[in-house]
Amino acid sequence: MTQTCILAFLSALTVVVAISWTATPFNPLSIPLAVRSPSLSCWLPGGNDGGNLAGQWPEFWTGATLGWAGYVRVDNTTYVYMGAPSVPNLSPPLATQTNFAFTSTQSIFKLNAGPITLPASFLSPIEPNDLLRQSLPFSYLAISVESNDGAPHSVQIYSDISAEWVSGDDALVASWSTHTGDIMTHQVQLRTQELFSEVNEHTQYGAAYYSVASGGTYQTGADVNVRTQFINNGKLTNTEDTNYRAVDQNWPVFGHAFDLGSVRAATAPIVFSIGHARDPALQYIVMNDASKMAYSMLLRFSSGITLVHSPPPMPSTLTYTPMRVQSPRTTQPSSLSPPVKPLVLELTIGTSSDDILMFMKEISSDGNVNTVDVIFPAYPIFLYTNPALARYLLEPLFQYQNTGQSPNKWSGHDMGSHYPNATGHNDGSDEAMPVEESGNMVIMSAAYMKATGDSALGSSYYNLLQQWTSFLINDSLIPANQISTDDFAGALANQTNLAIKGIVGIAGMSQIASALGKTVDAQYYSSIAQSYVPLFEGFATSKDGSHLDLSYGNDSSWGITYNLYADKLLQANLFPDHLYEMQTDWYPTVKQPYGIPLDTRHLYTKTDWQIFMSAGVTSNSTRDLFIESVASFQKGGLTNEPFPDLYDTNTGEQDVIQFKARPVVGGHFAHLALKAL
Repeated sequence: MTQTCILAFLSALTVVVAISWTATPFNPLSIPLAVRSPSLSCWLPGGNDGGNLAGQWPEFWTGATLGWAGYVRVDNTTYVYMGAPSVPNLSPPLATQTNFAFTSTQSIFKLNAGPITLPASFLSPIEPNDLLRQSLPFSYLAISVESNDGAPHSVQIYSDISAEWVSGDDALVASWSTHTGDIMTHQVQLRTQELFSEVNEHTQYGAAYYSVASGGTYQTGADVNVRTQFINNGKLTNTEDTNYRAVDQNWPVFGHAFDLGSVRAATAPIVFSIGHARDPALQYIVMNDASKMAYSMLLRFSSGITLVHSPPPMPSTLTYTPMRVQSPRTTQPSSLSPPVKPLVLELTIGTSSDDILMFMKEISSDGNVNTVDVIFPAYPIFLYTNPALARYLLEPLFQYQNTGQSPNKWSGHDMGSHYPNATGHNDGSDEAMPVEESGNMVIMSAAYMKATGDSALGSSYYNLLQQWTSFLINDSLIPANQISTDDFAGALANQTNLAIKGIVGIAGMSQIASALGKTVDAQYYSSIAQSYVPLFEGFATSKDGSHLDLSYGNDSSWGITYNLYADKLLQANLFPDHLYEMQTDWYPTVKQPYGIPLDTRHLYTKTDWQIFMSAGVTSNSTRDLFIESVASFQKGGLTNEPFPDLYDTNTGEQDVIQFKARPVVGGHFAHLALKAL
């Protein structure tokens, strides 16, 4: 296969969204501004009616407003360049957006405010090979200005955030403080903290920080007062409002302002850092139903970095080059995916520097911790960027289930019912996906060992992996009535896709055993997996030989057999070429306007599973069909949610089930992961 970008054709397709500025490569459904953790997830609605930095408020991934405003004052005339601030009797005009571009880590706007041009770059860095930097819960905004008419102009810049960043309930009381020195930092938090608690998906403890290098002025207070001060005077008062109150009472904001003097040539950027930090980050279950704390790596093991007084500086590298690859249709590099932020995870540390664990929130469904069937579709990005991250993500699941406190014989579904409480399921009440999760854990373990050569994971948890594989041997060839990762579609007996996962899982256990020198076990598992394949083909293939059924014997049914990707990932070569060719020929016959439905029960589909399948077909045309389908949806502009992964293939709209901003978009790296192994 030629070198493939997951959303390779995005830049080649015609822009269909009606916008008044130039968008490169296009105007996405939603634009990431500050996306670094479940607590720091700020987006600008895009789509057909959005994407303008000036005139609309940024939002938390749930859709709740996050106050983040910006003014620029040019020759005593003030313009709004960010947000939708309103000040009585003062109505500054909006700066005119002329350009927008994105990379895998940056969202870059260019606006004209009268005779000056203002570039604003939002950076959420991805540093997978530097654990400390990857753990930092900070994003960055860099602003510069330059004259666009050749004449010098007097320019002042202003930016603020509101207390909306610290709670999911604006009726709660916030408190705040400002720290000065080399760095000016506004710190804001709830006055009454609730440890390990969330309201409307937003953490109820920790603090937000808005920082910039000293040299300007600052002010905290009611939004109207602080913003009016800048509009009228071009500077702030260096004063603090100590009337702590509810977030929605005279909306407290925290502003910074800079006088840039007379500007003609482009100025050096002013860099703001914005973050939200909690400590401890999570609690997780250990032996004897006890809880252990997982702490912020930054706060516990980063001497020389003081979070409040000196937040981390703007990274010198503004793009993550390995995430830009060649398109199969053009020699120009194409961004992998604009709002792909699947590394929105929390790297934590325990009581020693080698006690590293990583936690993932199942965003926009039920908030589970380290959901196995969410990690599985996200897994390609970890294999591609740094497989060690995969180990840190699987470890909490292994450690808990190795204590024997989970009563089920199959792999658990998750580490806890709601983030950030990874407190297990000692009653066995987690959502039961027996074949799905058992197959996922074995396949991911085998893929990690193949990618790294590290046998410690398999050695440490060999008995547990054997337990799950024994379940797969008994229950995957003819799966009982159960749900898969696509639980929203309902339970189904004899699921073809589940059988594929289980069989590949058994083969994965053979690879694990072989890597550990357990040749007898390796041969045992390999022979079973191979013996199951012809039986599976007989059960799953339609009578006319045109496709695999969704469930055995139902020839009017079919689905995207994305679990074949696991066979490719492990290079197990279990399933014969003619099966892949059959599926490759089938999918073009069932395409809808915006893609291939997940299966015959509904018209919706998922972006991750389409990209998985695109990596498992045998023709470039069918591969391109899947990729172009995801691109068409993303460019259609019919929603403005943060990168939905579930949508209607007939209408191109987001499905009634609101899946958004989820880590599963890490699956868009499926092609690259294959090349990394």
